[in-house]
Amino acid sequence: MALVKATNKSANAQARAVQQSRPSLSDLAVLLRSNEPALRRQAARDLALMSEGVPVLCEHLEHEPAVSVRSVIMTSLIQSRSRAVVEGLIRYLRSENTALRNEAIEALQDMPAEIAPYMERLLSDPESDVRIFAVNILSVLPAARAPEWLHKVILEDPHVNVCAAAVDCLAEVGTPDSIAALKQLRLRFGDHPFMIFAIDAAIKRIGGSQ
Repeated sequence: MALVKATNKSANAQARAVQQSRPSLSDLAVLLRSNEPALRRQAARDLALMSEGVPVLCEHLEHEPAVSVRSVIMTSLIQSRSRAVVEGLIRYLRSENTALRNEAIEALQDMPAEIAPYMERLLSDPESDVRIFAVNILSVLPAARAPEWLHKVILEDPHVNVCAAAVDCLAEVGTPDSIAALKQLRLRFGDHPFMIFAIDAAIKRIGGSQ
């Protein structure tokens, strides 16, 4: 019996030692502001393993100057796959930092199931640029509702550039049901030659007659 107790005590001591050796959320947050990119990359990986670490990583992105560190953060966030990750990255669709914005778009494209519940909100955003980015995200989502969302865009969105982005997307994912909506769009923007060209090309690619 004594031997069992000693073994249990030893195991418990080892478990406590391992637990104590793990850096805390606050420790990792400090490391994330280190001058050493390697330390920041490791902190990012460790933070991604904590549910509380996701907001810290998302917040840090706009302050991170190193592409390699941002890449690790994005990869870690994609692997985390949660509502918190999506909400943390959506904010960067409004960023003036083009590189960061594109990285956020690419990360969201890699989380189709997680971003899908947010698409209607993004496609109705007051800013046309955000709506365009939403269409760009939608273009690679294997979502059954993608054509439905795009039909709504080309039938209702007032901005020609948003509709042009949706036409390009429909050329890739459209169905025969898309042709009627595309023909209606041609009537709406008949005075835009580039739009007429894009619509006709999309219809042809989908397989319908102009």
